[in-house]
Amino acid sequence: MPNFNRRNFLTALPAISLARAVPFSEDFTTKKGSPFRLSLNAYSFNDMLMKKKISKAEILEFCANTGFDAVDMTGYYFSTYPATPSDAEIFDFKRKAHALGIEISGTGVRNEFSYSDRAALAKEIDTVLRWIEVAAKMGAPVLRIFTAKQYSTGDERKKVNDNILFALHKCIEKAAAFGIILGIQNHNDFLRTADECHEMIGTINSPWLGLVVDTGNFIAADPYEEIRKALPLAVNWQVKEKLLINGVQTPMDLKRLCSIIQSSNYRGNVPIETLGMNDPLNEVPVFYQKVIKQLWG
Repeated sequence: MPNFNRRNFLTALPAISLARAVPFSEDFTTKKGSPFRLSLNAYSFNDMLMKKKISKAEILEFCANTGFDAVDMTGYYFSTYPATPSDAEIFDFKRKAHALGIEISGTGVRNEFSYSDRAALAKEIDTVLRWIEVAAKMGAPVLRIFTAKQYSTGDERKKVNDNILFALHKCIEKAAAFGIILGIQNHNDFLRTADECHEMIGTINSPWLGLVVDTGNFIAADPYEEIRKALPLAVNWQVKEKLLINGVQTPMDLKRLCSIIQSSNYRGNVPIETLGMNDPLNEVPVFYQKVIKQLWG
């Protein structure tokens, strides 16, 4: 695999054109007949995107060149976030993805649904409502959202839970009207276990609400069992290199994780998200190959 820094990456872009490039490695794993498609969560390039060292269009080129089937482009990589971007910006991204054969598996926002103050909560709800429309225009079937940043117990948890449910009820009707699935991400926050995810999503009981299964952020002695228990809720994924075992960062057992995913009824895009990489242009393709080796090898 060549040293793929930004300069020679950008030089290579014209050669990619409208077709998939020749894979980096002759050992590239094929995915013919697989029920899964691998997506890149653009947060893997968060530092480069936020510092404008790489553009959304270049991320799409990277996906095509690496072999990804799809991309998840979070809302804050659009120029006006949290305000909604112009149709021109949305459609330019959508057109570029289509030309490269890249699906848009999802997008997402930052939101905080814990507020008891109704004005503050209404502002957070409004962000989700506006980005439901953006997701529909973009062609992203799933909009990733959050619940509350802090874990709580007792009476405080009940109060926060009621605020979250109030907000979700406000968002679900519009999500259904626009054909967008709201995917709550468990993020080592208000939701830490599969049971907590089941309780919240089951309370709403809507086909337009599910779970973005964040494989790195269940808090349990056996997080793999939490992932397995969460399978019926899955509307999208975040496959990561590490997970938490009793709060300690531990390398992901990709063979075990992929076996769990394969055992589920989920079919479709499986986004990967790499964290803390110094050189994602070179390191993401390595993790990509590890994942597809386990899913399809």
